[in-house]
Amino acid sequence: MPTRMARVTISLPASVEALARESARDGESFSATVARLIEAGARAEHGTRGPRYIGAGEGPEDLGETAERYLAELVQAS
Repeated sequence: MPTRMARVTISLPASVEALARESARDGESFSATVARLIEAGARAEHGTRGPRYIGAGEGPEDLGETAERYLAELVQAS
């Protein structure tokens, strides 16, 4: 499935354009360079996202580890 691309016109200060051109990889278009740099900057600004769920409840602290151990034992037994 092809990636959907938005066609957007932006104005960049000459210093930002020069920085983008200096940051371009071999054979990379200016648009691809700008998109890559924006994505990297946004990820650095926002950090990595945590999971969209939060485990809640009562039980032993090692419940997940215990469940994984039991599942591994079941797989090995079969």
